Amino acid sequence: MSSESELREVRAKKAETLKERGKQVFPNDFRVTDAIEASRRELLRIARDESELEKLTGEDGITEDSPRFNLYGRVMAKRGPFLVIRTPYGDAQALVRKELLDEDDAADFAILDLADHVCVEGPAIRTRTGALALRAERYRHLSKAMLPPPGKWHGLKDVEKRYRERYVDLFATPEVAEVFRARTTILKALRRFLDDRDFLEVETPLLHPVRGGATAKPFTTHHNALDLDLYLRIAPELYLKRLLVGGYDRVYEIGRAFRNEGISTRHNPEFTILEFYMAYVGYEELMDLGVGLFRETDRAFQKAHPTLVTERSFDLEATWARVTMVDSILDRMARDGFEPSAFDGLLDRETLDDDARLAAAFETALPRADKLTQKQMQGCRNFGERIFFLFELLVEPHLETLYRTEDGARSLPVFITQYPFEVSPLARRNDRDPRFTDRFELFIQGREVANAFSELNDPDDQAARFRDQLEKAEAGDEEAMDFDADYIRALSHGMPPAGGFGVGVDRLVMTLAGIDSIRDVLLFPLLRPEASAEIE
Repeated sequence: MSSESELREVRAKKAETLKERGKQVFPNDFRVTDAIEASRRELLRIARDESELEKLTGEDGITEDSPRFNLYGRVMAKRGPFLVIRTPYGDAQALVRKELLDEDDAADFAILDLADHVCVEGPAIRTRTGALALRAERYRHLSKAMLPPPGKWHGLKDVEKRYRERYVDLFATPEVAEVFRARTTILKALRRFLDDRDFLEVETPLLHPVRGGATAKPFTTHHNALDLDLYLRIAPELYLKRLLVGGYDRVYEIGRAFRNEGISTRHNPEFTILEFYMAYVGYEELMDLGVGLFRETDRAFQKAHPTLVTERSFDLEATWARVTMVDSILDRMARDGFEPSAFDGLLDRETLDDDARLAAAFETALPRADKLTQKQMQGCRNFGERIFFLFELLVEPHLETLYRTEDGARSLPVFITQYPFEVSPLARRNDRDPRFTDRFELFIQGREVANAFSELNDPDDQAARFRDQLEKAEAGDEEAMDFDADYIRALSHGMPPAGGFGVGVDRLVMTLAGIDSIRDVLLFPLLRPEASAEIE
């Protein structure tokens, strides 16, 4: 196998040949007009339409009146006189015969390399195999590729290389490029849903003076001119709710957030989040709105990208499950077939409703648990943290199995509601049972994709929650929030009752497109630097 420098050297000689002939290696005189672009799209449409292909003739049927087309893009294969040219809208063939070109064009064609960008003009024909080809009457060199495409244009196989060289992955693997087109379709559908309901799209700061909006470890930076330490935003929440105070009843933002956490198939340190806030509704209305948001977005995705629609293990059109956190724990304990837990035989409704009994159950279960679980259990300081721990330990890994369609064939999206207030520092307490909040998280295919709640608008209650976060930080919790005095001042001016909804856009794309790793829906996921990234 030739080294990268050797491959570049071969192509550099061809580039020199172009220069010796007075040609630009990277010319900039080709201009795409609306008419030229429409011509290319029409050619590609004909290539995909069997009825249109049947109307085409072979080379011998070409006349002066035959319509001419433009085809331009990257050359991905060369088979005799046939080129396969890749465009953003699909591939098409060009039939390039030197004897049909003028001397200058023929000389350019003679030093063509795979991955070069070219333009050909001429009539469309049907080949002997029944495919479309554009028979070139003109040929133009548009840009030189100094490195060849991978694996004879069958795509990158090395996963790490795919992520690191996404620019190659995209043009070499059309299926990958289609995923990112689908991502844009999904983002447009999310915006359209909210815009149609009179939400105002806004932008809020990425640099925050205090940690807030979610419990997560932040990235830190420093502003030199102000000599000020800042945090990359964890979430836009607190700024968006300031806008509710300011009089905007419906606002949303789609943007990047940053969390200094581990990397996994579901986590990347920077990610895209949608958050919207709506005055004069509660979390029950947000569940209804969320069903509509996800269904409409999915329908737009399926219509625009049918090749990405896979057989799903979940059903978005069925009635979504709505289960309180405590009930989900009881559902799990009542079901057979799951691996044994240290809490088997210890949990019932009375225990999950009584702080002292629950603490005693933890004491009994502690010696039965493995070392890691023991450490996590010992970190639970109160009733709410114990309930949340049981959900994450016992229920979350089994949500796909616990809640299914009536025929059992597919899993249901499930809203887990009534989170303990101790793990929900920004959510409003439930009026009937203040130990819990009017909050839910949405799980699809067992994967958390959204978080929402009735917003806490009592400044005194919020200040107390912030103080509790400070205590956690002093105890070593790196994910605890700061005390945001300005936010308390904003609430003191009066925020209307409201509901807020957050969606992990990357996870939503993964869910709808049937993709298992978040890296496959991020154009440039975070990777360790290469040992050497120099190109000679």
